[in-house]
Parts: sequence; structure tokens; C-alpha cells
Amino acid sequence: MNREYHKWWSWRLDRDMELLVFGHSGVPAVVFPTSQGRFYEFEDRGMIHAIAHKIENGELQLYCVDSMDAESWYNRNVPPRWQIARHVQYENYVLEEVLPLVRLKNNDRHLISVGCSFGGYHAVNIALRHPDQFTGFLSMSGAFDQTRFLHGYYDNDVYFNTPPHYIPNMGDPWYLDRYRHNTYVLATGWDDQCLGDNQYMSRLLGEKGVPHNLYIWDTWNSHDWPTWARMMNIYL
Repeated sequence: MNREYHKWWSWRLDRDMELLVFGHSGVPAVVFPTSQGRFYEFEDRGMIHAIAHKIENGELQLYCVDSMDAESWYNRNVPPRWQIARHVQYENYVLEEVLPLVRLKNNDRHLISVGCSFGGYHAVNIALRHPDQFTGFLSMSGAFDQTRFLHGYYDNDVYFNTPPHYIPNMGDPWYLDRYRHNTYVLATGWDDQCLGDNQYMSRLLGEKGVPHNLYIWDTWNSHDWPTWARMMNIYL
């Protein structure tokens, strides 16, 4: 399997950023780690191994990025405005630094975002905010309202990075037309603490006429890596 390590100084984040690429061709996927996770998390947790056959067959190419959650949502040492601003900088890093690398290496017309738990939030939010660049998402056990980290602080950046807030008010045909041509998958379990978040997100998308799939697994301990590995093997 092709495996590449990349590291460069991000002037948007003012720090070194690292990522791993797995695969040589196929549908490219930007993979977000769980809360405060690292770029090597999917490899360490067996997620790459779970879909190795698809990667080696040229069906998928994964770009596993690092997180900035410890400097944004989970950073209790800065004001909430700084927390959300850091998240916005992180998204700009993905869009303006990671995606050019993806397009340099892969000319497939599709691009999907993937994540588990907190990574599911990132996958859904960036795909819905930029449906011209991301043609789909796979969120496993995601939770999509992170305002609880901001202690009541609210501004436009918070609103436009909270899918359960901006989707109900979405009326722009530019977004809705692209949503309706993309592929969105929400996966969770009946014992998952994020079940309600996924059911609510599914309802909001349904009310906007956005085709998507909500899969609820009848399994024990669904908010964990073994279940996510099986989900990814089926839905990617």
C-alpha cells in the first residue's frame, strides 16, 4: 500500500502541520480524527487495515489530517471568540493547503469527508459549508452542535459552523442544489450517546429535501473503533 508522510509550516495556523496519505488512486477522502486526535489515529486504531483491500485496489485514497481541537473547541485558556476563530483558521488550512495537495495527487471529480465522533462533526460541517468541493460525507457517531464549548458566546462564525443552526434556515438554491446531488451518510447505533444528534440532523436534511442515509446499528458499544471500522468498510 502506498503510504506517504507530509509535513509543512502552515502560515494560516502558524505551526507545523502533519498528515498521512494512504493509497495511490480512487475517490479521495479527507479523514478527520476524533476529539484532539492526531493524524496517525486511523492507522493506529486499525481503520486503515479495515479497508486496506479497497485502498490497495485503487478504490479509495485517504488523506488523514491532524486536528486543532485542543487549540480551538477544547481550549479553556482563551476567550470563546478565540476558540471559534481558531476553528475557522483550521478550516482554511484544510481548504487552502490540504485540498491543493489532494488535487495535485488525485484528479477524481469526487471528494468526501470522513470522521468518527468529533471527527464526524468536522466531516459534516466542512462538507455542508463547501458542497462545491466536497461531494459527500461519512459521519460515524458524530455530534454536530459544539456550542456547549463556548459558554454562551455566539456570533456569525459560531452560527455558520453549527449545522443544526444553519441548516434549518438554509434557503439558498446554490447550496441546496449541490446538497441534492451529493452523497451524505450518517451512521450511529441504538446505544450511541450521539444517536439523538444523528436523528435530528437526518430530520433537518430531510426537511430540506436533501437525499441522505441514516444507518442505526443494533450493536453493543457502537461508539467505538471496532464498530466504526465495520461501518467504514461498508459505507466507504
